[in-house]
Amino acid sequence: LPSPLLPLLPRQHRWRQTQRLPDASGPIRELPPMGSKLPPFSLLLLSRRLLPLPWLPPCSPFSSGLCPAAPPPDRAPQKSDRSPRSRSSGLNPTARSPQSGIRRGSSQQKGFQATPEEACAQVAMTLGLAGDAQRMEDCLRDMVAADNPGVEEALGFVMGSFCRVGKLHYAFRVFKAACSEGRWPSISPCNELLGALVTEGGDFQSVVFVYKEMVKGGVVPDAETLNWLMEALFQAGCVDSAMDQFRRMSKKGCVPNSRTFEIVMRNLCANGRVDESVKVLDEMLECGCKADGNLFCTIIPLFCTYNRFVEAMKLFQLMRVVGVLPDSSVCSALICCLCENGDLDSAAHLLDEMSEKGLAPEASVYVSVVNGFCKLGKFHEASIFVDENNVVDSEPYNALLHGYCREGRLVHASNLLKKISENDISDNVSWNILIRALSESQNIRKGLQVLCRMIVSAYLPDEVTFSAVIGGYCKVGAYKNALEWFQHVRARSWSLDSESYSSLIDGLCHVGKIQEATEIFFHLSGEGSSLPTSSLCVLISHTCLKGLVNHAIKLRSISFCSGSPPTSVTFDIIILKLLELNKPEHAQVLLSQMLVEDCPLDVKTHCLLIRGLCTASMTRNAMLLFDQMIHSGFIPDSESVDILLCSLVKYSQVHKVAQSLEIVVERGLLLSSMAYNVIIRALLKEGHKHEACKFLDKMLDKGWVPDTETHGLLVGTVDGEEHRSLETFEVTINDSVINILSEGLTNANEHMIEE
Repeated sequence: LPSPLLPLLPRQHRWRQTQRLPDASGPIRELPPMGSKLPPFSLLLLSRRLLPLPWLPPCSPFSSGLCPAAPPPDRAPQKSDRSPRSRSSGLNPTARSPQSGIRRGSSQQKGFQATPEEACAQVAMTLGLAGDAQRMEDCLRDMVAADNPGVEEALGFVMGSFCRVGKLHYAFRVFKAACSEGRWPSISPCNELLGALVTEGGDFQSVVFVYKEMVKGGVVPDAETLNWLMEALFQAGCVDSAMDQFRRMSKKGCVPNSRTFEIVMRNLCANGRVDESVKVLDEMLECGCKADGNLFCTIIPLFCTYNRFVEAMKLFQLMRVVGVLPDSSVCSALICCLCENGDLDSAAHLLDEMSEKGLAPEASVYVSVVNGFCKLGKFHEASIFVDENNVVDSEPYNALLHGYCREGRLVHASNLLKKISENDISDNVSWNILIRALSESQNIRKGLQVLCRMIVSAYLPDEVTFSAVIGGYCKVGAYKNALEWFQHVRARSWSLDSESYSSLIDGLCHVGKIQEATEIFFHLSGEGSSLPTSSLCVLISHTCLKGLVNHAIKLRSISFCSGSPPTSVTFDIIILKLLELNKPEHAQVLLSQMLVEDCPLDVKTHCLLIRGLCTASMTRNAMLLFDQMIHSGFIPDSESVDILLCSLVKYSQVHKVAQSLEIVVERGLLLSSMAYNVIIRALLKEGHKHEACKFLDKMLDKGWVPDTETHGLLVGTVDGEEHRSLETFEVTINDSVINILSEGLTNANEHMIEE
């Protein structure tokens, strides 16, 4: 048979042309010749009469396969001789799978007779669950070719069933097959497919395809359709397109609902466009849209995160009016936002409401309230607050300890720590807070006393404790003791915090213990951590001062391999030392390494290299670097320009940087009178009189006059020319001076008018 059901039948049930088979009603009938086309339902009925399939048990010919037909009156129902285990091991591998419930369809009521389309939909579902996509599509196409009523509903049933069991790929194939045959499902299964594609993070193009096919097939989108489309656009980063769909909803005959506004506001906040989300909230309130609990529970915490306190409270008041009860997350977010804005009375009132409604506040809520009191200096009120609320978590007390230590109230902090340790509320963090505060206040002795109390109270010191003690020793300059404690850290394979590493390395460098500082740096790099840039510069600088330039280069390379971003400061330190040692070639190699590591070159790096190259008589390289500097938008200092000019004059190459010099002068570089004279004389000697005149105009514009040598050179150059040329040159100069004077007078008049 040319049917997708034929391969499912065992070989012994396949027939020849002359075979005879009992019909559904009992009489014997002739089979059609081989190769003839049977209607899809006839194939289904024929296959069921030949072999009862497990997913379509024997029943009435038009039954759905799930509700067996009632037995004849003269026959009692016979019990099956097959056990449940044997029944589950038939041809269908999914007969007893959890997905079997999706095959109930619309014929779930007892005695209801299924249509052929429903039966074929059941078979297509079974083929899809078994992974046979091709025969599933063939079965669906045969069902569509029969052109019976109810085809669209059956296709929608198959699509929805596949979406509900997570077979999104098959649902999409069913949709494409239906559209290719011109049978578009209704709006409900299309929305279900769109929702599954968006929720499961499907391809954005698949979502667009489904939406376009819906419009092409005359399936009018509703609010739910556009909601899923906007969600997909937001996920794809097309924020403006999503907002365009939102603005055009009314033109499409759709009214935005609560979920629409929730999607728009949530995604606008996620993309940093909080002000637009506030405008959308105002639109929602103006149009009278009835918000649901999901919108409140999503948007209120978002507004609190971005500190949009007024809008969050506006939504919270609307939440009360609508009658939606706030949950713990909404109240916690509002309390934290109120504390951030200093409204502690409202925060405490809302906290009381939470307790009355049986909502247990999280520890972070108490922490926010305590931090709010401490920020205002109300430590007594904060202490009363934690006592009255019977707080048993250590975090609020730790926040109060931090507040005491920040304000230098170490006695109050010590008393509070003693109190909570007696009540068994303290933890390691509590002890470390006080130890670090005492260490930073250069009171390391009392810090060690608190450490002894900590050990007696059965709390073991950890990395934070050692970091605080080492930092305290560095504060008082006891670097020998700090190194001893660091050896304990290394023996335990612990890691200090970055602040303690910086304090230790900086202190060791300033006392001249470069080797010890380098060992600590190697230990830090071996852990895969990076040293802060400031401390790295200190270490490299002191290493260069010792004359160990190669060692400094090695330190910088190790730091880069450890994840520290390349900075021009460390390069500048090494380049300067290399130039001092008269090694410009090595400096150029380091410059190449900067470019390879994508380290930005700053003004200082350019100027250092230009000076060093000129000193080493590498004028050509200095000139090229100067041009690159100008084209990069940097302005060199006057000292570097003077050194470069002296080097270029020696080799008569000033005319090659004349254009760059004009650019930097226009950008605001203040050249000295001597620099102008040098440039003009050099350009005249090199035969570039036009460029020399430009710099002469700029010199006169600043109120300076050429010196005797430059003036004599100008006069000597002019005397050697024809009289007409002399007149022209003099006119040019006079015109330039006249223009300068007129511009100066005009600016002066404008300034007087403004005053």
